[in-house]
Amino acid sequence: MRIHVAVENLLEPRSLAWMLDYPGCFAYGKDGSEAILRSPQALLRYKEWVDSHVSDSWMKELQDFDIHLDETFNVYTVNAANELWLDGIEVNAWFRHDWKPLSAEDIRRGLLTLDWSRTDLLELVAGLSPLQLEKQCEGERWSILGVLQHVANAEHWYLDRLGLAACPRKDLPQDIFERLQQVRGRMVEMLPTLEAVEDVRGKQGEFWSPRKLLRRAAWHEIDHIEHIFKLIAKA
Repeated sequence: MRIHVAVENLLEPRSLAWMLDYPGCFAYGKDGSEAILRSPQALLRYKEWVDSHVSDSWMKELQDFDIHLDETFNVYTVNAANELWLDGIEVNAWFRHDWKPLSAEDIRRGLLTLDWSRTDLLELVAGLSPLQLEKQCEGERWSILGVLQHVANAEHWYLDRLGLAACPRKDLPQDIFERLQQVRGRMVEMLPTLEAVEDVRGKQGEFWSPRKLLRRAAWHEIDHIEHIFKLIAKA
């Protein structure tokens, strides 16, 4: 079984390997080679996670598999004129795979993945006090509450790339949990409308499509669940 992987070399000192057919499955490494080496373990963890939620798992046939690197993208930054600029707007990966329209099955799996990750996120923070949520740890950019706000804002931003956000960010609820709920509600509402839609747009120097929207949204929340685990351990 061939697993299609694409590597995104980030501006941060690490790389990200995306399992392209499995939104929410990814691996980090100090460089592309290390990220690829960590991909099999990430895939097995993802299989265990999916299998634990559904009896008819789409990962059940994953046994012997071969990691295949499809392509590599180096993140860069541009200015308002889309010229390379050191401290400009970050342009993240666009892969050939992102051109593919979403199928009904892609959307079904994506919605389940987003539902499970949101449950994991809310369960993780449910027992935390306001003091724990707002505590700023040394060396960290955000408190836990700040991370939650970032998750909601980023998902709204992803929707906006395809003109799908229901309102400007300034009109989102101030309460972070209400904001998370409203933005996710919009994502759940819009994803089924994107079946077989061929819509590729460029915005602020970066290409976006329905498949990239799902890829980024699924990764981002799971990535920040791990981030919150680390913040809780520091508290």
